[in-house]
Amino acid sequence: MPSTSSPHPEASALADLYRDLHAHPELAFCEHRTAQIAADRLRAAGYETATGIGGTGVVGVLRNGEGPVVALRADMDALPVEERTDLPYASSARATDGDGNAVPLMHACGHDVHVSCLLGAAAALAADRASWRGTLLLVFQPAEEVGRGAQAMIDDGLFERFGRPRVVLGQHVAPLPAGYVGLHAGPAFAASDSLRVVLHGSGGHGSRPEACVDPVVMAAATVLRLQGIVAREIAGTATAVVTVGALHAGNKPNVIADRAELLLSVRTFEPAVRTAVLAAVERIVRAEAAASGAPRDPEISCTESFPAVVNDPEASALTRRALAGALGEARVVDPGPATGSEDIGVLAEAAGAPCVYWLLGGADPAAFAAARTFEELARIAHGLPSNHSPLFAPVVEPTLRTGVTTLTAAARAWLAGAGDGTGR
Repeated sequence: MPSTSSPHPEASALADLYRDLHAHPELAFCEHRTAQIAADRLRAAGYETATGIGGTGVVGVLRNGEGPVVALRADMDALPVEERTDLPYASSARATDGDGNAVPLMHACGHDVHVSCLLGAAAALAADRASWRGTLLLVFQPAEEVGRGAQAMIDDGLFERFGRPRVVLGQHVAPLPAGYVGLHAGPAFAASDSLRVVLHGSGGHGSRPEACVDPVVMAAATVLRLQGIVAREIAGTATAVVTVGALHAGNKPNVIADRAELLLSVRTFEPAVRTAVLAAVERIVRAEAAASGAPRDPEISCTESFPAVVNDPEASALTRRALAGALGEARVVDPGPATGSEDIGVLAEAAGAPCVYWLLGGADPAAFAAARTFEELARIAHGLPSNHSPLFAPVVEPTLRTGVTTLTAAARAWLAGAGDGTGR
């Protein structure tokens, strides 16, 4: 299990930063406070710093002689989730979302960890320039949760303005034990497609359903039928997830509404499976509407979409050696592909560079004290609050210390060694 050795001298200040970011979450493309903090700290560490990239993105560049350009990325946005951790620094923030709804805010996905660790790594690498040569390109990205932030920065000239990297590196906190990381070569995070489906009925009095077309029944039938896609239309050797995350219809018990809205999340790894699942969703939605006698065709729209994250095998092998050298071989595990999704792959694809993206353990190591194998570790992790839960609460240490260590070790593995100018 992870060591509990004495913290880095800067650990206390970094922990204070993390708690501050956690208490002040911001929605996608609204990360103004977070971006300002990142920019101020980058400038203080000696980075050329630009703000407002792709909306609220921040870029830091540190040139240190001849050598490769290496990109390190952290995302900044939070989620509309009501925090229930009871932490002393828990968020009580509220905001208005893009639809005009008042929503609670929480860093339920750990982007506050990502920002803190990258700022810690930025300071560590700037303070030790004798150990590397090349250019650091630090990307603080907005709007990962809606899958649009990476593309927004690209469209704003990210690589044309600041340099095209040889590799794109990053990490995502997860309920592995703090002090461990998980790196899987190949397809590592699923493609994500979010869909909005509007089913149209004919409303009326709840006492006279025969005079109406009930969209609630239509929606219920659709939800159940959608579950058959993965079970009966996708091969057992393939992976797909179809989740109906929201169903909205009506507002009184004795009124049959005239519409129902479904919000869907589809996760896949293979392009052919992705195409098949999306086609099946559309077929089922339209068929259920027709079977119910809907007066209008349903509306189906894609609200978010980004591809799978594929970790380049050779680049992953090089990075894994660096992580194992920094943490110890036993603390770098292969978690297999995750069905969660990320848009960091969009950055790598646009740069024409390999991507290496790993999981950073953030769960209390004490919870894993009885684990003797990776299978036991994974079983314990499965029972802990995970990303997007209102109870998700990474432990501050050794999570931050490990996150700084992994980012700096990975960056150095790709940068040129002092005096040789060769890079990787």
